[in-house]
Amino acid sequence: MTLLASWLDHGARYQAALMALRTPRGAWSYGQLAELAGHGGGFLRSEGVAVDEIVGFAAGPVELALAALACSAAGAVLLPLDPRLPDAAWAHWRALAGGRLRRLTVLPAEWFSFAAPCTIAGKVDDLALVIATSGSAGVPKGVMLTRGNLDAAAAAANWRLPLAAGDVWLGCLPLYHIGGISLLYRCLRAGATLLLHEGFSAAAVWRDLHQHAVTHISLVPVMLARLLEVAAGRSPPADLRHALIGGGALSRPLLETALAAGWPICPTWGMSESAAQAATLTCPGNDWQPGQVGEFLPGLEGRIAADGRIHLKGAQVMAGYLNPQRRRGYGLDDGWLPTADLGRFDAAGRLTVLGRADDVLVSGGVNVHPHEVENCLAACPGVSDVAVTAVADPVWGDALVALIVGPAESHVVDQWLRQHLPAAKRPRRIRRIGCLPRNSMGKLERAHLQRLALGLS
Repeated sequence: MTLLASWLDHGARYQAALMALRTPRGAWSYGQLAELAGHGGGFLRSEGVAVDEIVGFAAGPVELALAALACSAAGAVLLPLDPRLPDAAWAHWRALAGGRLRRLTVLPAEWFSFAAPCTIAGKVDDLALVIATSGSAGVPKGVMLTRGNLDAAAAAANWRLPLAAGDVWLGCLPLYHIGGISLLYRCLRAGATLLLHEGFSAAAVWRDLHQHAVTHISLVPVMLARLLEVAAGRSPPADLRHALIGGGALSRPLLETALAAGWPICPTWGMSESAAQAATLTCPGNDWQPGQVGEFLPGLEGRIAADGRIHLKGAQVMAGYLNPQRRRGYGLDDGWLPTADLGRFDAAGRLTVLGRADDVLVSGGVNVHPHEVENCLAACPGVSDVAVTAVADPVWGDALVALIVGPAESHVVDQWLRQHLPAAKRPRRIRRIGCLPRNSMGKLERAHLQRLALGLS
């Protein structure tokens, strides 16, 4: 029995009847879920899954949540993956795991009908979870997270956004991303309820906010925008105390609209390598600017390197990237995590994230970050969504191209840019499109933007 299973066992002892997990396909109290986890772990061991073996499972949210519990009970390490993962990709993960990877294809319903609950013999390594990165900077990596990482991250998050027994956190992010599966750890550690959705539906989320006295919710900006459309100016229920917004750039117009409607917005920043939430601003004021995410969570420290990148260190920072020897520290520099994000601190130690270092464009000899231009355009009347990319140009080097969603006319956008940005940071072209390419977390797929800019997609 490891981290999740031990928290479940504690909940079963002291609050067995309290709801632990509620999904569209079933709901389980702490007592019921602890029993299921034990039987699921027993099934994994009967199938030959060894202690510390990595179990790869590509499935939907409910299956992945139950798999996490079964792996914890069996002392195995879960690698949750996108259910759309092609078969050919498994060879990559098997190689990273040094051949110690068990691919599961059976569904949890079969696991939990197993008669004998699990018992673990022998010492269990502290590795608990491997999270696949998006691969935006190359092939996907595996982030190794230990029980210590996950416990520290859950404790810090539950302190910054107070979470306790009886609270309800609505999760609609994919569980193969750290932002989704981290909610399971936070809720079980606190004795709270995870209200788990199978994907995102603004109408379903709005309904459940009212039906289940939701206190916390995690969203990406595009999800927040859809919820505001469904709410049509109505305020969320009074039970909702924290709406954590991360996974992408939050624009000032979207924040202002949400705050005006009474949403308790908490801009945040984190990543798989920090076991999710690393910095969070709980009460953005009228002077809030895009990228401001407040102070680091307790136990984390940060610095800005000479190249402008944010570096992190602390108990919740990963053990390293997965490698065949499971060598710890791979990807770290003397315990520090060099992130791909640029940032700065204000005099009070609050962090502003400026965007990814590898997204920087050079236009007319001037470094331009797409986020800066996108944040400007997001406030332009008639622009509902925007992305900025570049195409090669003999004069400008990177000729900036704005991809606009919404009814704004090109001359209106151009005039807005002239009023708010210097010449070197103004897009040379403006192209209106129907929608922008985004992944399951709502992040822009920037690799596809250039094709759109050239009219090839």
